[in-house]
Amino acid sequence: MLNEDITPLPEHAPLTEALLNWFRQNKRALPWRDTYAPYHVLVSEFMLQQTQMERAAVYFERWMQRFPTLASVAAADPDEVLKAWEGLGYYSRARNLHKAAKAIVREHDGCVPDSLEALLALPGVGEYTAGAVRSIAFNRPDIAVDANVERVFARLFDVGAPVKSIVASGFIRRMAKALIPEGQARDFNQALMELGALMCGKKPRCEACPLSRFCQAHHLGITAERPVPGKKTNYSALEIVTGVLVQDDRIFIQKRLESGVWAGFWEFPGGRLEEGETPEQALVREFAEETEFRVRPAQYLGLVRHAYTRYKIAMHCFVCVLEGPVQLDAAGFPEPKLHAATEYRWIEARDINSFTLPAGHRKLVDAWFPGLSQYL
Repeated sequence: MLNEDITPLPEHAPLTEALLNWFRQNKRALPWRDTYAPYHVLVSEFMLQQTQMERAAVYFERWMQRFPTLASVAAADPDEVLKAWEGLGYYSRARNLHKAAKAIVREHDGCVPDSLEALLALPGVGEYTAGAVRSIAFNRPDIAVDANVERVFARLFDVGAPVKSIVASGFIRRMAKALIPEGQARDFNQALMELGALMCGKKPRCEACPLSRFCQAHHLGITAERPVPGKKTNYSALEIVTGVLVQDDRIFIQKRLESGVWAGFWEFPGGRLEEGETPEQALVREFAEETEFRVRPAQYLGLVRHAYTRYKIAMHCFVCVLEGPVQLDAAGFPEPKLHAATEYRWIEARDINSFTLPAGHRKLVDAWFPGLSQYL
């Protein structure tokens, strides 16, 4: 039931007290919680935008070994930053974190700002991330409403509309603000998110939840119906092809353009199948269009399936070889004419892990590179 007039009521005090007591006893040991250093919190929030907590914690510790300070991120080459992020996906987060670090060094003497205005001016920092950094790093009374918090509030207060709708979102945000106990924003916001992750998931553990006695959905027996489902994402199927071009003891890779999906990543050439094409025909055409190399498919490796944003991908993978005469570059390797990339390399297969690859190409490498020795 939605109520437009939301103020902290006396009956809310036991709810917040029960939540905070539970959090003190059950909060997970996470590396950015050791000190709540603003740089650590900022990095963790960038990672957590699209990544589960446990996975983010592993990558966070690797990141801090590579970039122990914000200044070290700002000074890094973009390829170093992308490589450190590889495997987390949604790579615009890494690019924005790099840009944000540069801006903080340039405009804030290398210290993460604590003002809402300054945080919102940073690349990649929206309302949620700014609120999370202010509340967790600086203990400011800001809200940090993520999917976990939306789910908790949808059940606690029997929100009868999709949580992303204007009316439900406004209610949840106003209630989250009203419930923040004075001086305890850091623990309160983390407690809500932790409760959503550990107790109030898709299959809630109501019998163990510290807030079950306050929960309207639990009282009404409708926890399975809250949150109200939103609009379902429709995925489009894409069939694409890619080829590992081998020459002597080297393989060919190229660097993607600085715009679009996987911008600046290294890849094997390829692209979508056109209507009526076989994968082999598409491979030959794509190489010609992207590099002006004439190639011949030598072996079909297999199919890689993966998904990103709104697409489900089926990628046909080949080993291919050059056909016909080619012009050599200054190092004596075949020289392409690049039309879909900014640079190229002929590398030894063992060096491939030094380069940041799109998810599908990383799966290709992991699955089939050990067997390429017969071609190298």
